[in-house]
Amino acid sequence: MTGTSTPRGARLSRGARRAQLLLAARDVFAAQGYHAAAMDDIAERAGVSKPVLYQHFPGKLELYQALLTTYAEELVERVSGAIEKTSDNRARVNAAVAAYFDFVAGEGKAYRLVFESDLRGDPEAAALVENALARCIDTIADAVTDDAGLDRDRARLLAVGLVGLSQVGAQYWLDSEQRVPRDEAVGLMSSLAWRGIAGFPRITDQQPADEQSA
Repeated sequence: MTGTSTPRGARLSRGARRAQLLLAARDVFAAQGYHAAAMDDIAERAGVSKPVLYQHFPGKLELYQALLTTYAEELVERVSGAIEKTSDNRARVNAAVAAYFDFVAGEGKAYRLVFESDLRGDPEAAALVENALARCIDTIADAVTDDAGLDRDRARLLAVGLVGLSQVGAQYWLDSEQRVPRDEAVGLMSSLAWRGIAGFPRITDQQPADEQSA
């Protein structure tokens, strides 16, 4: 996407106008941060008047929260889709790591709204981010619990490790100008994660104790 504005006065449906305003706000917030961004900047970016912007969003905080909700949900959907599309655990790990890499490399640097927000002090914004991360962790923990037979607390701790590895690795990869090709970077990080997770075999792969000692 090369731009978010439309000719001033162009008629759009309410849904299309809202989507256009959110794209413009994403670009401005990602570039300037919440506190430095102004509604004037967002209206100008979208090619609309401020009254039009305020018809859809009563204030900057509400606009930012709407954006945060949108992209936090996108992250959850990426991770959930990665886990659910296969029952092969190694493929799951690779897909989960790839989901984070694709999210941080997404258009408009939307990941900054979730991972680097300067509005973490706002309870509602913080809750949105924490809820999204918790849902990602729970999705992975569900798979670990079902497959490895670990109790919930231990499975969740492993899931936190995978999420942390994926998020920090993906952000470093992006900030280091992607000097390692994306597929290779995903492979490196997923291999690192898999070497640890593979130490917890699936329940169905475990033999009864009497068979193991036979």
